[in-house]
Amino acid sequence: MQIQLNTDTSVQGSDAMIAWTQRELGERLARHRDQVTRVEVHLSDLNGGRGGEADKRCLLEARLAGRPPVAVSHVAGKVADAVHGACDKLVRALDTTLGRERDARGRESIRGA
Repeated sequence: MQIQLNTDTSVQGSDAMIAWTQRELGERLARHRDQVTRVEVHLSDLNGGRGGEADKRCLLEARLAGRPPVAVSHVAGKVADAVHGACDKLVRALDTTLGRERDARGRESIRGA
């Protein structure tokens, strides 16, 4: 699974930020590692330099093998909180999307790949 970090001019994309983001996403998406080929992380500051309470946005776009991408976003006061919130949403979205391939008894669905 490849993780790519993109930031706007208001959010600094340092090497430490890249390493932290890759570690967080790698741990949280570990169970979907086989199905997810790439995750693009877009960090932005909605208010620019003016500040504000909830102005940091994290947009995550997960590229799945043989499927359309899944995208989620979360807005929070800090970049770390925005990343954590978006990760939680992405895990739920992947559970829903990939879970539809199996029925309640663990058999392949007729709608599977």
